[in-house]
Amino acid sequence: METRIQYIFLGLRNAALVALLALTQTNLMAAEQETVEWDEAAELVEPEIKRTKVDIANIDALDVEMGAFFGMMNVVDFGTNPVSGISLAYHVTEDIFVTATVGQSTTDQTSFEVITGARLLTDSERDLLYYDLSVGLNLLPGEGFIGKSYAFNSSFYGIAGIGSTKFAGDQRFTITAGAGYRIIMMDWLALHIEVKNHIFDIDILGTDKTTHNISYKVGFTVFF
Repeated sequence: METRIQYIFLGLRNAALVALLALTQTNLMAAEQETVEWDEAAELVEPEIKRTKVDIANIDALDVEMGAFFGMMNVVDFGTNPVSGISLAYHVTEDIFVTATVGQSTTDQTSFEVITGARLLTDSERDLLYYDLSVGLNLLPGEGFIGKSYAFNSSFYGIAGIGSTKFAGDQRFTITAGAGYRIIMMDWLALHIEVKNHIFDIDILGTDKTTHNISYKVGFTVFF
């Protein structure tokens, strides 16, 4: 009888050990599965961030800017003709600059000359030479982008000044006003696109009148 009872206790003990072992294994598998799920979730919520390096061209530390330009100039009664010249600017502050400009053009015959055959001006008198001194103000500084890796500083600006225009054998007091767009392509190089009104009096056709003569120019300048 006592031996039978011992067998029963041994059987119960073995069954309990088997059950405990199975439960432990199940818990270990569940913990391992949970760890895998957390690792996968961590991979999902940790995106790889790639930073793009952007190069921005700035104006050089020096404040003097010199360059050349070319374009077209409309002279009232004398057609639209090529114009070219040079400019020199000094940046007083970040927003204010002073610029001196010299330009030249050769005009066409007037419609009166074409129709009648009469010549109002000699060939040398058709050459137009102007110079002016202007004050400029940067109005809308900003940035532009070419692709994803190159950015450039730019600004719209306004200019106004006074000067003189030699044309038709006379020096003519001139008022200038205009606007432009400057693109800083490199630390030392800038591209300018500019429109300017040259206002002066002229009396070649017998009456004295104030004319508005518009020039459209593209130029490059360097800082030094």
